[in-house]
Amino acid sequence: MMYLAIDRGGKRTGLAVGDDVLKLASPVDVIHTANEQELIRQIIQAIDEQMPDELVLGLPLNMDDSEGPAAKAARVFADKLSQKTGKVVHLVDERLSSYHADQLMSQTGLTHGQKKARRDALAAANILQAFLDGISEVD
Repeated sequence: MMYLAIDRGGKRTGLAVGDDVLKLASPVDVIHTANEQELIRQIIQAIDEQMPDELVLGLPLNMDDSEGPAAKAARVFADKLSQKTGKVVHLVDERLSSYHADQLMSQTGLTHGQKKARRDALAAANILQAFLDGISEVD
């Protein structure tokens, strides 16, 4: 089964793909928009290109495992995505995914701007890798 992972942010949303055979997640792209309708349109375009069976969306839980406004908004967004795409959307704990992406890039020699451009796609890959490894699934 092929998955498309989504790390939704305020201005940038990272995308990654992976499957349950190789169990490897790879960063794909970053969508630059804060507009929800445009974001959904671009995710649908990525679905058409990548042809995943299901979607994986990061769930921003608080460090104490509670759900704040961002997690509630992610659940609403997951429902909208499922309705618009007809795909199952898995919610996966995304805590520290951006931190891990930053750690991966810390010794690369990339400039701050280059790292910023890649961070969200790497975070999406971290979320998907956790899902594929069977860790942190919360739906």
